[in-house]
Amino acid sequence: MSSLPRGLRGVATLAGLVALAVYAWGLLHLAGSVLEAEDGGVNSAPMPPCRGSEQAAQVIDYSVSYLPLSFDCELSGGGSYSAGAIPAYVNPVAVGSALGAVGCAVAAAWVAELRLRAGTREGGAR
Repeated sequence: MSSLPRGLRGVATLAGLVALAVYAWGLLHLAGSVLEAEDGGVNSAPMPPCRGSEQAAQVIDYSVSYLPLSFDCELSGGGSYSAGAIPAYVNPVAVGSALGAVGCAVAAAWVAELRLRAGTREGGAR
């Protein structure tokens, strides 16, 4: 039973690594879209990441968000739409894994604290 805090810390570490890896994967998609949008020359209008929408002819610029990850195409009349450059699973998996990591780390600290208090009450530390 003494391995419970260690196991929770291990799960927290794994969940944190998953969150980091998925976020990095999304950043790679975002960087690729930015590189594609900044590539001038023939066949650069509308921007390649913004194609595939009926609003593509009205695109004048793009904006990038890092939390949550998104690549949005800005329209001439105001407004914007998501280009869909970031896979749909990236943001939910990154947030869920990060929250899971924090939850497991807090639970591990709580269990360790409870065991320490119980050991102190019994007259010896565990």
